[in-house]
Amino acid sequence: MIEEKKSKKSSDYYIGIGLCFGVAFGAAFDNIGLGICLGLVFGAAMQKRNSNN
Repeated sequence: MIEEKKSKKSSDYYIGIGLCFGVAFGAAFDNIGLGICLGLVFGAAMQKRNSNN
């Protein structure tokens, strides 16, 4: 039988996604610094929440 590999997301996946959205929202609201900070916080929170499962 063919074994299917389950793709495991790297540990930085959620932080990267959070930073992408943070920069996008920061650019939309003319405050890149705040967007980067919030994106990093939300990305780290999502990573922590999903690593417990």
